[in-house]
Amino acid sequence: MKRNMGRIDKFVRVSLAVIAALLVYFNVVQGTLAYVLLAVAAVFVLTSLISFCPLYGLVGLNTCKVKKT
Repeated sequence: MKRNMGRIDKFVRVSLAVIAALLVYFNVVQGTLAYVLLAVAAVFVLTSLISFCPLYGLVGLNTCKVKKT
């Protein structure tokens, strides 16, 4: 897997995951929507940790800075 996520993209994803987790924790979101939101948050954290988003790969998007050699 080739990296395709930049630093800002990873920060935004982790921030959204934390916000989603807090919404569920404080019972702002409940029921099935809470489970869906937590699943999306988990995917955001996982893709941020490995710096690779499969959807970016499908559409050819790359937010990672290119190293000049």
